Amino acid sequence: MRLLDKQFLQTPFYGSRRMKEVLLKKGYKVNRKKVVRLMCLMGIEAIYPKPKLSKSNPLHKKYPYLLQGKKIYFPNQVWASDITYIPLGNGFGYLVAIIDWYSRYVIAWELSNFLDTEFCLEALHNSLQKTKPKIFNTDQGSQFTSNKFTQHLEKNGIQISMDGRGRVFDNIFIERLWRSVKYEDIYIKEYANLKEVKEGLKNYFDFYNEKRIHQGLNYLTPAEIYYAKK
Repeated sequence: MRLLDKQFLQTPFYGSRRMKEVLLKKGYKVNRKKVVRLMCLMGIEAIYPKPKLSKSNPLHKKYPYLLQGKKIYFPNQVWASDITYIPLGNGFGYLVAIIDWYSRYVIAWELSNFLDTEFCLEALHNSLQKTKPKIFNTDQGSQFTSNKFTQHLEKNGIQISMDGRGRVFDNIFIERLWRSVKYEDIYIKEYANLKEVKEGLKNYFDFYNEKRIHQGLNYLTPAEIYYAKK
């Protein structure tokens, strides 16, 4: 699963057939059935090339994508959220984060052993204690389309935007965040459990927000951009 996770960041358009071939070339004797099972457990699938950590619930209301061609001019205009798989020495977990599109500033994040709605709601609640965006963008995963989640947004007067299925660039900034988090921290540290990764990610996100310069931000940090124009 750790190898699949790394390969998925490099080639998110690889389905189970090509993932199986990658593992075979690395010396792992696996069949496609096992690769499919592991990818389902991790919550990833090649949908050209959008990763999906949860299946859409047909009973939940879906909202249109509001960001097509939209210019983002200031912090808290748009927030985005997503979930990613976290490999651990003694198993695995899931990380949800909420990011400000304009500045790339990570507003809040939470970890969980379970791929449920509750830890996403916790991150949302913590974010809204600080301020709120005009638009909140997610994929169509069941955590984000759940009544609990969408009603909390609507109660706060926030417009809801959801990615088109299979469109990786609809939420591109948080996809880039996952690549940074994993290559700059998770894969290097190889945390044993959620307690360790929670302590480590607190330090990493402090670094990411306050000290890590971004080429796309004219070599400023997310915090410098986020707080400069508020």
